[in-house]
Amino acid sequence: MNTLHTRRVATTRLTQQITEIHEPEEVGGDIDGEVVLFVHGNVSTSAFWHTTMTTLPDRYRPIAVDLRGFGGTDPLPVDATRGVRDYSDDLAALLEALGVERAHLVGWSMGGGVVMQFLRDHPAAVRSLSLVNPVSPYGFGGTSGVEGTLNSADGAGSGGGTANPEFVRLLAEGDRGEDSPLSPRSVLATCYVKPPLRPEHEDAYVEAMLTTRTGDDHYPGDSTPSEAWPGIAPGTRGVLNCLAPTHFRVDDLHLIDDKPPILWIRGEDDVIVADASMFDLAHLGAIGAVPGWDGTPAQPMLAQTRYVLDRYAAAGGKVREVAVAGAGHSVHLERPEEFGAALAEVLTA
Repeated sequence: MNTLHTRRVATTRLTQQITEIHEPEEVGGDIDGEVVLFVHGNVSTSAFWHTTMTTLPDRYRPIAVDLRGFGGTDPLPVDATRGVRDYSDDLAALLEALGVERAHLVGWSMGGGVVMQFLRDHPAAVRSLSLVNPVSPYGFGGTSGVEGTLNSADGAGSGGGTANPEFVRLLAEGDRGEDSPLSPRSVLATCYVKPPLRPEHEDAYVEAMLTTRTGDDHYPGDSTPSEAWPGIAPGTRGVLNCLAPTHFRVDDLHLIDDKPPILWIRGEDDVIVADASMFDLAHLGAIGAVPGWDGTPAQPMLAQTRYVLDRYAAAGGKVREVAVAGAGHSVHLERPEEFGAALAEVLTA
């Protein structure tokens, strides 16, 4: 088995800007095999896919990328008014540069939103789609009901202003400890995975988290004031704003003509993407953690994803939902054997 090393692949965005995509070298596998492209989530990098890549059968060619602003990829700004299309376009440019016409896509958390957008834009290029604890097809925060109805026209309760400023500060300062419950290491240990599990490669994952570029153009992004509770609405720049429901919505996957099989796999004890998320200000308001709550309902993230995928299935697509007991937000790290078995099934569907 080859050791993991890296190379840089120059790609061109649709806007003719030049991006450097940091691509881990294939870990074993067949250079001529079917490509499995792994896309990480927010405040993380391709390093979170290393173990999964090493367990793929040799017939596949595993590739994981660092999205712009994370890891070793150039920190181009994120235009949040395009939703996650900056990231999706970068993936398309990477595959074109590698001469790959079709690939299996695996997206975790925010990466799930990116690969859903890629499927919407390039359905013929997708062999299969695997969503790992994915963000809702209606984004993160600011909506209610299974159809993703905006709680406020301006998307109040979502976007860059919803990030905890102490976490952002510690992330920007490169904090590697766990003296604070809001340090990157503490968040990894309590939110990315379900306690008391501590990931085998925890130090490497913390280092990966600390590569996150911070600021208005990156994480968390800018914000605007709102007259609606909780007083903040999405801005137009940066990571959390590209997931705001005013900018991101991929609820029409059922309209795609070429429908590849979809795997939705998640940990049952996820506290980040959930129907009562500990990162959703509406839920935090309901439990008294955010003052002045006006009764705004929590976003039913799982119900929203299920609603969109059920419509995809009703229109002829093949969907499998796998809920893993005892796992949190990073089911591929917490239950690698169960995750690998589910992934192997969809890769051969």
